[in-house]
Amino acid sequence: MSDNQWGATARLKSKVVMVVGATSGIGRAISLRAAAEGAIVVATGRRADLGKGLAADIVASGGQALFVRCDATVEGDVAAAVEAAAAEFGRLDCAVNNVGGVVAAGPLDRIAGDAWRAELDLNLTSVFHGLKHQLPAIRAAGGGAVVNNASTAGVSAVPGLAAYTAAKHGVVGLTRSAALEWADRGVRVNALVTGNVDTPLYRRLLGAPAELPTHELSAPNPTGRVADPREIAGLVAYLLSDEATFITGAALPIDGGATAQ
Repeated sequence: MSDNQWGATARLKSKVVMVVGATSGIGRAISLRAAAEGAIVVATGRRADLGKGLAADIVASGGQALFVRCDATVEGDVAAAVEAAAAEFGRLDCAVNNVGGVVAAGPLDRIAGDAWRAELDLNLTSVFHGLKHQLPAIRAAGGGAVVNNASTAGVSAVPGLAAYTAAKHGVVGLTRSAALEWADRGVRVNALVTGNVDTPLYRRLLGAPAELPTHELSAPNPTGRVADPREIAGLVAYLLSDEATFITGAALPIDGGATAQ
């Protein structure tokens, strides 16, 4: 796998890992890293063209992958994706809930009710749908781990992004509640507090050209740079692995020191 240069060690060998929101950016990087670590990847997303391309890339590199089209805001889609993983590979060992984005930006008193609900659906309800169906499946397989992407907005306030901030705080709370409920059933649940990451969306927000190197993208954190998505994927691989069996209910910063300020 091409991601071996980032320290892949086969720590996820033969584990069936579902990545919800896998077709680009952080989700794609997580999928590729999981495959490089030996996992069987079940990638989901709304863009079938990108998802099938990702699965093909993993298979071409010698891995195993399945793409399932899924809108994570629709509970039936998520339930069907979990069922597809079990039907194809016999079980589900781990999951990553990575769907999110900004829907309603601007002053709180100007956020329309529909936009508020859409923001929570995309960033929080999608994670609820994932956990609701992933946790029993993982327990049935003998236990495992889930990682939810909360972002720095999950632990700090962002002016002008009230709905996004509320939703991401909800992800952290939901993660902790799930961790407490499922700890004695062999399933760990953690959240990532991600800062600015070099993704297609982030580049569009900055107006940065695709050819600009990652290290030249600035960010308001002590390091002065954005994260490479593969850095996020490395932490996810660790949290899903048996090396992290004593970590659950945590919201782990990977933000260049942003939340330490």
